[in-house]
Parts: sequence; C-alpha cells; structure tokens
Amino acid sequence: MAGSTRGVAGSARRGAGPSGGERARHWTYAELPGVDLLRAHYVRKTFSRHTHEHFVLAAIREGVDVFHHTGADRHAGPGTVALVNPDTPHTGRAGAPEGWRYGAVYPAPEVVAAIAAETTALKGTPGFVLPVIDDPYAVALVHRVLRAAEEGNALAADTFLRVAVTRLLRRNGGSLPQRAVRSAGARVAARARAVLEEQLTDPPSLERLAAGLGVSSFALLRAFRDAYGMPPHAWLTDARVRRARHLLDAGTSPAAAAVAVGFTDQPHLNRHFARIVGVPPGAYQRERKNVQDRPRVPLVASAGWQSE
Repeated sequence: MAGSTRGVAGSARRGAGPSGGERARHWTYAELPGVDLLRAHYVRKTFSRHTHEHFVLAAIREGVDVFHHTGADRHAGPGTVALVNPDTPHTGRAGAPEGWRYGAVYPAPEVVAAIAAETTALKGTPGFVLPVIDDPYAVALVHRVLRAAEEGNALAADTFLRVAVTRLLRRNGGSLPQRAVRSAGARVAARARAVLEEQLTDPPSLERLAAGLGVSSFALLRAFRDAYGMPPHAWLTDARVRRARHLLDAGTSPAAAAVAVGFTDQPHLNRHFARIVGVPPGAYQRERKNVQDRPRVPLVASAGWQSE
C-alpha cells in the first residue's frame, strides 16, 4: 500500500565488511519494484569482472571509485555518478587510500525504458553514453531515493528515482546498440554461452567445449572475449552468482543455493558473491527479507525536496 513501510526490505542494521570501516547494505523496497538499492563504504575491497541485469547509477559521496569499463580504467570521484548499462562487464576498486563511499540504485531495463518513453525523446533501447558524469545534483537525487526508501516514504522515493533517471538520460542518454550475431566468431560465442547456461552446474572443460563447437580452444577464447568481455570461466562465475541471487530472493538458503548453481560449497559461493555483489550472500538475503512491522510514516516528500 502506498505510504506504508510494509515491504521495506532489510533492517536498520548495516553489515560490516571484512576490512575495518567497510560497510555495505544491499536491499529492496517493495514500493520501487524492479529497483535494487545499495549504500556502501569500501576501502580495500575489489570487485572482479562482472555484469548486472539492471542499470547501475552509483552516486559517489567521498573518495574515488576506479572501475575498468569498455577497455579503460574510469575514475569516479565526489560529485560524480558512475553509470553502467546492463550486461556490460566492469570491475571496481578504490582509487584513494580512504576508499570510496557511495549510494547506488539499480533500476531494471524496463523501468528505465518506461521513464525514458515518458520524459525524453530517445529512440530505441535507452542507455547511458559516458560511464562517468560530473553532476552533484544527480548524486544528491540518488541519495534521496535511498533515504526515502529507508524511511518508507514511497511518494518521495518514486519521485526522486524518476527525476534522477530523467536528468541522467537527458544529460547523458542515448540508444544502446543492438547486439546482432553476424560473424562466425560471434555465433560460436553465442553457442558456447548456450552450452554453459544449460550445464551451469557441470560445465565442460574449455577443450571439450571448443571441440563440441568445432573450433580450437584459443579461437573460442578470442570469440567469447570479443562477444562478452570476459573469458568463459569468468562468465560462468558471473552467471552462477546471478542465478544464486534469484534463489536467495526466493528464500533458498545460501548453502542450498551454492550447490544448486554449481559451487562446491557455501564458502565458495561466499567468496565469489562478495566480489561481485559487494556483500556476502547471508547478509544479502537478510537485508532483502520484507519487514512487516515497521511503523507507518506520513506519505509526504522530505524537507530537502520541498525546499528545491
């Protein structure tokens, strides 16, 4: 119900990371369907190459985030927003001794497409052109989305999200290129990916995978990197973590999810999950469980919004 805190996922507790001062919370808010939320401060943490099903709008408050994206290291400092389109390989690490502190929203492609259709003149599939944009006001908007979600203020959260996405699309939006499988190498990569998807828990070796497709191992490696931005083994880990997230969201225990997606045990899942999602699977699942007994709050925009 609009205006209720019913459906706020997670508690007020923030999960502490393994490094001193590192904290992160990854959660959802039922009144923002199709959107993941994150607050984090990382110092020594590194993110392995991975992708997201959703867009990433990461608003940097302090420090510097360095992430490898489209062939180069990108630096996002205070007052900037790091923008990653769905299924785009990237990494992440600190670019300053103090690490980086940020908040992020992860809207699904259909959420961004609906906002773009209503508020912009973009044609085709909307996305972002530059991976980093200097925009302190957009940074503030992203953090207002998070604050409103934490307060259970559905009207403000939805408003700030739409304003933030619209602003970023108008300043840095474009049409995403359509992925067409044309070359022989691209077709081989697509077939290899289909095999790995079908055999996620028991994948073949690189040699057997290549032989089954009628190509050499090195030819397959080159084709797969060109098509998906990472080698098959890294793509497989990313796909396993992605499927594990869906299982955790559905209530599967971390131990059972680990086995279901092909990891040897829960510590194996923990290691890769934290390097891709940013929090361990147990903390991820706890924060995303709906809390039904929070007090109701008035459905009004925050003071910051009213003073704009």
